[in-house]
Amino acid sequence: MSTDSWWRLRGIKMGLLQKLFMRKKNPDNQEYNTGEWNEIVYDRDDLQIDDKTQRGEYVKGCLEQISEASAELENLQFEYNMVTSYLMDMEEIENLAPEDKEELAEYAKKINDLEKQQTGYEERKSRMSDEKFHQLERMEDEVQEGLSKLIEAEDYQELVKRDLRKLDGEKHAYLFRKRELSNMIADTRSMAVVCTVAVLACILVLLVLQFGFRLNTKIGYLAATAVGAVAITVIFVKHNDSVKELTQVENGIGRIIRLQNTVKIRYVNNTHLLEYLYMKYKVQSADELHKDWEKYQQEKEERRSYQQAERELDQCQKDFLRLLRHYQIKDPMIWLHQTAAILDKKEMVEIRHNLIIRRQSLRRRMDYNKEMVAGKAQAEIKDLVDKYPKYAAEIVGIVEQYAKNEKALTSLQ
Repeated sequence: MSTDSWWRLRGIKMGLLQKLFMRKKNPDNQEYNTGEWNEIVYDRDDLQIDDKTQRGEYVKGCLEQISEASAELENLQFEYNMVTSYLMDMEEIENLAPEDKEELAEYAKKINDLEKQQTGYEERKSRMSDEKFHQLERMEDEVQEGLSKLIEAEDYQELVKRDLRKLDGEKHAYLFRKRELSNMIADTRSMAVVCTVAVLACILVLLVLQFGFRLNTKIGYLAATAVGAVAITVIFVKHNDSVKELTQVENGIGRIIRLQNTVKIRYVNNTHLLEYLYMKYKVQSADELHKDWEKYQQEKEERRSYQQAERELDQCQKDFLRLLRHYQIKDPMIWLHQTAAILDKKEMVEIRHNLIIRRQSLRRRMDYNKEMVAGKAQAEIKDLVDKYPKYAAEIVGIVEQYAKNEKALTSLQ
């Protein structure tokens, strides 16, 4: 396989695999090992590699996993760049000259003091803490979208779990049937041997009666032959049917494994997405974020009535932003709500720590999709080419055709 073909694999974008699964509720007392859903398995034991249809479907499945991982990487890269930009702003502030830091700290302190001086602010019963309010305020433009993502991700998580449970159940059923058929095939072989031996034994006895005792054994020969023929025919039909069904069962197992691999990727990515969103919005569920968002809306409305008393604060904030822009801070607006970090080094360290954790989480997800999903799928295709050189040209053709189709689909979008 050429190097250009392999690089073309990495360029495949979009084209998420969509499969329709029949929804079937499992018994309430049935348990599954969800830890196995994080592992991508490439099992070719039941793959009929010489079957062109199965071979093509297997390669396409690997390509679809690469495509799905590529789309996920594109989304993760945007969020990763945004978090990195915040960290770079923090470095810019910390690398300021002492006199510039002092000037910035003066504005930050003045802003803090003016906020505390607002009439009735301290006595007003707050619906939520300042920390929570400012957190949602910083993310105000993202919360509605984040809430939609959380609801969608939680619903999708349940859907994927049901699919995986269904696939696990089907796989166990197929494996059980495979064992039954294997035993049945072994039994029919044994029965064929027994019947053959029995017929031969009968013929031998008849021969002894015919030549030893001068008896007429013609009817015996006919009966032994007829019974033997019927028995062996029945056994042969049973054996042949079992072999055919075993082939179908093995094909079914291979299909389920491929479906499981695809769904497992979605399960892992969706699980990571939920973990990241929970960490980002500091909630445990979409319902909690929804309640916080409603409280924030009410809190925001009440605080708006104090805006007239904040004219001086407003001017101070403008000067503060102007100063930040002068220092080449890319996103100065966020520092209006993080002045405590400029005044308190511990606060700055904590914010940086949270951002680093977020970036590490994104990096892990990016590495997972790049190495574990796309990398393994790519390695699996390469391994097929290496182990089965007679199909190498066909596999390369499938890869190139898939790349062309993905490119055409992307141009239409």
